[in-house]
Amino acid sequence: MRIIINHSSMIPIYEQIVEQVKTLIRNGKLKENDNLPSVRSLAKELKISALTVKKAYDNLENEGFTVTIHGKGTYVTATNTELLLEEQKKELETDLERVIQKGRCYGISDEDIKKLFELILEG
Repeated sequence: MRIIINHSSMIPIYEQIVEQVKTLIRNGKLKENDNLPSVRSLAKELKISALTVKKAYDNLENEGFTVTIHGKGTYVTATNTELLLEEQKKELETDLERVIQKGRCYGISDEDIKKLFELILEG
């Protein structure tokens, strides 16, 4: 599992880990029952605190993407596909809301924004 941390990013490191693990799951590079690196080994590899990795793993587990078995490790769960799809829809909705607001700020009518979306969808 390859995780790249951007120390100059405004996004907290634990969130960067969470998002990258979700991306690996979404892309099929991490599958159901795959074992994530141990907290200590990933912390050592990334040269960050084990507490940061633990926070990321806890978030992944709370969101239903992983399960931790004490003494055995952290594993990708089976239910992640639906969760990822729902999360992607929410992210897309947020992006679309931002684009619509931007269009309105530019003085573009809602009708013209709809026409632009339809034009783009027809591709």
